[in-house]
Amino acid sequence: MNQFSGLTSRHWHVETRNDGILVLTLDRQDASVNALCQAVLMELDALLERIALAPPKGVVFRSGKAAGFIPGADISEFAEFDAKGTVLDSIRNGQNIFQRIAELPCPTAVLIHGHCMGGGTELSLACAIRVASNDASTRIGLPEVKLGIYPGWGGSVRLPRLVGAPAAFDMMLTGRALSASAARAIGLVDAVTEPALMMAKAVELIERGVQRPFKQRATAWLTNTLPARKLLSGVLVKQVARKARKDHYPAPYSLISTWVRAGGLPVPAALVQEAHSVVKLAQGPTARNLTRIFFLMERLKSLGGKDGAGKPDPGIRHVHVIGAGVMGGDIAAWCALRGFEVTLQDREMQYIQPALDRAAALFGKKVKDAGKREATAARLRADVAGDGVAQADLVIEAIFENLDAKQALYAALEPKMKPDALLVSNTSSIALDLLRSKLANPERFAGLHYFNPVAMMPLVEIVRHDGMAPETERRLAAFCRAIDKLPVPVAGTPGFLVNRILAPYMQEAILAFSEGIPGRAIDKAALDFGMPMGPIELVDTVGLDVAASVGKIMAAFHGQELPDVFKVEDGKRGKKDGQGLYAWKDGKPVKPELPNGYQAPTDLQDRLVFALLNEAVSCLHQGVVGDAELLDAGVIFGTGFAPFRGGPIEHIKAVGRDACLAKLRELEAKYGARFTPKAGWDAL
Repeated sequence: MNQFSGLTSRHWHVETRNDGILVLTLDRQDASVNALCQAVLMELDALLERIALAPPKGVVFRSGKAAGFIPGADISEFAEFDAKGTVLDSIRNGQNIFQRIAELPCPTAVLIHGHCMGGGTELSLACAIRVASNDASTRIGLPEVKLGIYPGWGGSVRLPRLVGAPAAFDMMLTGRALSASAARAIGLVDAVTEPALMMAKAVELIERGVQRPFKQRATAWLTNTLPARKLLSGVLVKQVARKARKDHYPAPYSLISTWVRAGGLPVPAALVQEAHSVVKLAQGPTARNLTRIFFLMERLKSLGGKDGAGKPDPGIRHVHVIGAGVMGGDIAAWCALRGFEVTLQDREMQYIQPALDRAAALFGKKVKDAGKREATAARLRADVAGDGVAQADLVIEAIFENLDAKQALYAALEPKMKPDALLVSNTSSIALDLLRSKLANPERFAGLHYFNPVAMMPLVEIVRHDGMAPETERRLAAFCRAIDKLPVPVAGTPGFLVNRILAPYMQEAILAFSEGIPGRAIDKAALDFGMPMGPIELVDTVGLDVAASVGKIMAAFHGQELPDVFKVEDGKRGKKDGQGLYAWKDGKPVKPELPNGYQAPTDLQDRLVFALLNEAVSCLHQGVVGDAELLDAGVIFGTGFAPFRGGPIEHIKAVGRDACLAKLRELEAKYGARFTPKAGWDAL
C-alpha cells in the first residue's frame, strides 16, 4: 500500500507517481484562484509533516487552476489579523511552513504556469527546482511593496541569495512581474518549457539534479557579502528616494536596511528579522491605507458583474468614436488595443491621421509580437463618412465642449444606431441632464469620462442622469473592465467627481501663483503632501485653456466668478505650446530655481489641500458618488491623490474632522469665503 494513500485534504490533492515522486496539486475549494488562506497553509503544514517522516523520491507542487499557480496571500485575512493583533503569528506561521519545504530531505520542484505572485513566489523560492511554462500568461513577481510591506514569508531572505541582490531588489522594490524567459535569465527559474512538458522537465531535474551556472552562483554570493550589502544599499536608497519619500512609503527603506542587517545570517535567523520588520510595516498607516485601496480597486472591478465564465460581458464588440482629437483618438486606440473593433470618425482624414499615428506608437510599445501588432492595428479603421455608426454597439462622442454642437450630433446619430446600441459622451464638465434633454432614447445614453493620458490613467467615470437605465450602467461598467479600466459611477453634475474636486485645488494654486509665490514652491508643497505632480505643472500639462474652460463652468456652478488670472494668451497654453506658467523643453517643465533663502508661506500646503478636501465633503454630501469609499477610490485613481493617505475622506478621518474644520475657518478668516466649510462636514 502506498505510504501517502491515506493523506486527504480539501484544498491539496495528493498523488504518488509510479516513479515514486509525490505530486501536490493545489486546487482551493470554493475559489476561482489559489490565494493562500490559513486553511490552505494549515493543510500544507500537515502534509509536510507526514512527508518529512517518510520522504518520497521527490515532491512536485503544481496548481489545479487553469488560470495560474498562486496569486499570493489572501489579503482579506491579513486585514483580519491586523484587527486582531495577530499579524506576527500569521507571518511566522507562513515562514515556518515554507522553511519546512526548504528542509525536506528530498528534492522539491514547483511548476509555474500563469500567475505566480507574492506568497506563490515565496513558496516557489522554498523549493529546490522551479520550472515555468513559456505561455504568455506566466508572470512571476513579488508585488508586496504596493501594499506598503515587502515579502514576509521568506521571499526577501531567499531571493537575493538565489539571483543576487541587484536582480532581487529590482523585483521587490518595483513589484514588477517577470515573464518566464526573464525569470530564467536571472536564475529565478531553472527551466522554461511548454505547459504540457513541465512535469516531465521537473522529473528530469529531480532525477539528475540542478547545477546553476557559475556566474549566477558567484553573483549571488558576491552581492550578499557585507561590503557589497553596505555599498549597494546606498545606491538602492538613492534610487528609491527619487520615487518615494521614506515618511510616505517606508517599506522599500525597511526592506533595504533589514537586508543589510540580516543578509549574512543563517536563513532561520534572517527570517526572524524579516518577520519583525514586515509586522511593523503592516501595522502602520501606509500599509493599512494601501491595503484599503486594494479592496477599493476590487470593488470597482466588480461593478460590471460577471457572466457564466466569471468575466463581465458588456454585449459590446464594435466601438465607434466621433472626434479624433487627443482624447477621442486615444480612446479609440486603447479600445482597439484591448480587442475591440473600432471605427474613428472626424470631418476629414487630415484630422484622423494624427490619431492613427499615435495609435501606431502605442501598439508598438504595448504589442511586441509583430503579427499581433498588425492584427491590433487592423482593428482600428478611419471612417470619415461615419459608416461605423450603424454597426456599432457603443458610440462614443468626443467632440469639443459645446452643448448645441453635441445635441445636434446626437440628433443625427440616433436614427442610424442599432436598437440596443449605447451612446455616450466623453464630456468633462457639461451636465448630463442638459445633454440628454432632446434624445429619443435617453435610457441608453450616459457619460463615459476618460482621463488624459488615456493609456496611463486607470479611472473612467460613468456619468449618470435621471433617465438612464440601470442596464446601461451595468454594460458600461463591464465595458470598462473589458478595456482594463476602473469604473466609478457618478452623478451628472458639472465637473462630475474628479474634475469638481480637482478644480478648487488647481484654482488655489493659480491664485497663489498670481500672488507671486513661485511655481516651484507651490508644486513642492503638493509633492510634500504626496501628490504625484504639482498643481502648476498639472495646469500646464492639462492646458491653461482647458483649465480655464472647466474653471468657468465650475465657477458658474458655485455662483462664483473665475479669477482674472485664468486669462489665456495665444501660444501660451502650457505644455502643448511649449510655454505656459512654465516654459517647456523636450516635454518637461523648466522650473526656475527658488531665490536663495526663500521660504514659502507656512499655510501654502493647507490652502491647496483644504480646497480639495472641502469640495470632496460637498460631493459626498450631495450624492455625487454613492459613498465615501467610492469617492476615495475615484479621487485616488483619477488624480493620483496621495495613495498612502487613503483618499480625501480617509485623510479627514485620520487628521480628525474637528481639526480640519478649525483649519478651514483659519483659512476662511485669512482668504475669504472660498474656504467656508461646505455642507456635509457635520455628517462626517
